[in-house]
Amino acid sequence: MAPADNSAIPAAMSQAAQPFWKTKTLEELSLEEWESLCDGCGRCCLVKLEEEETADTYFTDVACFMLESHSCQCSDYEHRKKHVPDCVTLTPELVRTIDWLPPTCAYRLVAEGEDLYWWHPLVSGDPSTVHSAEVSVRGKVKADDTQIADGEWEDHVVRWPMRVPKKARRK
Repeated sequence: MAPADNSAIPAAMSQAAQPFWKTKTLEELSLEEWESLCDGCGRCCLVKLEEEETADTYFTDVACFMLESHSCQCSDYEHRKKHVPDCVTLTPELVRTIDWLPPTCAYRLVAEGEDLYWWHPLVSGDPSTVHSAEVSVRGKVKADDTQIADGEWEDHVVRWPMRVPKKARRK
């Protein structure tokens, strides 16, 4: 028997075997696909400071008061804008223009044509791998934004949200 000749397989069939984040642009995603890209790390819920002179953005280890620090989920995601009017709602355009999305962020990765990490729930099939890979903010948040006084914010600047933890690196 001769080996199968895969050159005759239509492109549409080979694309169908690929996960949606490899075959669609951010603009082509359904709402369900868009929401599923969020890995639940909570990094985007950390308070960020912007230096006025340079417009550089700095992460803190302070989370929005709406973030449940153990689950790394918003306590009222659907109505978060009522409680936090300046909460950023990601869009494909924003994903491509803001500079503070962590290097592990699936929205950023898809926009850049990169694959998701092994620990992403869409790849692993397990929402807890984002925590076991030490990507999430679980155990790293020192306070919520209602607990920090003026003048104390700079004491909470951290670099880890813009880094890929050793446990999380590509295998």
